[in-house]
Amino acid sequence: MDKKTLRLLYKKKRAELDSVKIEELSIKIANQILTIPMWGFDNFHIFMGVNKLKEINTNYIISVLQGRDKNIIIPKVISNSKLTHYLLNDTTKLKLNQWGVLEPINGIKVKPKKIQVVFVPLLAYDCYGNRVGYGKGYYDKFLAKCGDECLKIGLSFFTPEKKILTSPLDIKLNLCVTPKKIYNFN
Repeated sequence: MDKKTLRLLYKKKRAELDSVKIEELSIKIANQILTIPMWGFDNFHIFMGVNKLKEINTNYIISVLQGRDKNIIIPKVISNSKLTHYLLNDTTKLKLNQWGVLEPINGIKVKPKKIQVVFVPLLAYDCYGNRVGYGKGYYDKFLAKCGDECLKIGLSFFTPEKKILTSPLDIKLNLCVTPKKIYNFN
C-alpha cells in the first residue's frame, strides 16, 4: 500500500482511540519493552509523544529507562527537516514547539553515532520493518547518521501491514513493539 493512503488510514484509526485506551495501550507497550534483550546498552533515544496526535505516551518508557539508569536522549527539531539530540536529565528544560511537541531548550547535545537504541515514531509499518511516518523525513535522515549497530525500535498500537511501498531513503526498523507482540525484522 502507498504511504499517503496509509497515513490517512492510521490517523483515522488513532482518532478512534480515546485517552483511556491510549494510556492502557501505552502501558502495555512499556511492559513489552522490558522483555527486549537491550539492557546492556546505555544510550536510548526516545520521542516525546503528542497527545493531540494520539501518539503513544512515551512517559512510561522513559520511567522504565530511568529505573534502569539509562541515558535518555530526546530530539529537537531544527530547520531543513533535521533533528538535534539532547540528554534528558534533571536540569533539562522543556518547551512545546510549534507542533505541540515537548523539546529541550537547553542541555548536553549527543551525536547520533553515540546513540545505541532509538524508539522510532510511526503511523504504520509492515511485516518487513518498513515504516510510514508523517512524511517529512526527520527520522530517516537521523537514523542514517546512527551507527550500523543502532537498534531501531518502532512503537505502534496496531499490527503490521503486509507491504508498504518504500523509497531508497527509507531506513528499516529492527523491531516494532505493540501492546500484544514484538515484531522482529532481523
